[in-house]
Amino acid sequence: MPYFESPVDGARLHFVDYGPAGGPVVVFVNSSYFGTEMWEYQMLPLAEEGYRCVGLDRRGHGRSDDVWGGFDLDSLADDLDGLLRHLDLRDVTLVGHSLGTAEVVRCLTRHGVERVAGVVLVAGMVPGIVRSADHPGGVDPDLIRAGNETFRRDRAAFFADGARAFFALDLPGNELSAAYVRSMVDRCLGATARACAALGDLVATLDVAPELPKLGLPVLVVHGTHDTSAPLELTGRRAAELLPDSTLKVYENAGHGLFATHAGQLTADLREFMARA
Repeated sequence: MPYFESPVDGARLHFVDYGPAGGPVVVFVNSSYFGTEMWEYQMLPLAEEGYRCVGLDRRGHGRSDDVWGGFDLDSLADDLDGLLRHLDLRDVTLVGHSLGTAEVVRCLTRHGVERVAGVVLVAGMVPGIVRSADHPGGVDPDLIRAGNETFRRDRAAFFADGARAFFALDLPGNELSAAYVRSMVDRCLGATARACAALGDLVATLDVAPELPKLGLPVLVVHGTHDTSAPLELTGRRAAELLPDSTLKVYENAGHGLFATHAGQLTADLREFMARA
């Protein structure tokens, strides 16, 4: 299995590398709790079409090392940059989901954009959902912290009970099999308790709003109208307004898990964006 050592602390991080070595490069950055399996409906068809699709299992996720430290945003961004350098990837399209979008942004503002041609923020947590002096319409941070405590007490119930809202399964067009949903809940439980708790704490303080105007790259922002994890007005629409070169695509009835419910639409939009970028 392919691994590389984190530049932060030497942790062994797993990655996948699908498709021809000479194809246009797409690097996928996962949501909290998931490994690269979350992108199967994007990575497999794109790799079959000639794209080189690379995905990283974040520390404490998937097949990467179970470690205590390195869950601050700078370290996570350094891990992502370490992957780009390990494989010497160029002209990359970086695709992040949820908290993974923050890792993408911090990686670029911390390490530069020389290796990257374009960015796609899918159901992103950026710029951040928490209320602050610069973001008075955000969520009360006490509510985030209370939710994190509930999560720590019983994360199995949190994943199982939240699946319907995550995929917006009660809305038209969002049909997924019970077996698929159950498999994704099981995948979430594969992330370590330490990783899950640490990323919850990170969300409670996340604010990359000052960094977004610095991204001098084409950015596609994809967001669902019924995303309860990262509400559109607090995240996707606000991010698009802060980015100097962005296109916002809003998916009707889509929730946070639109990578599955709107898989074909997302893959087509990725393909179209990469052709332009």
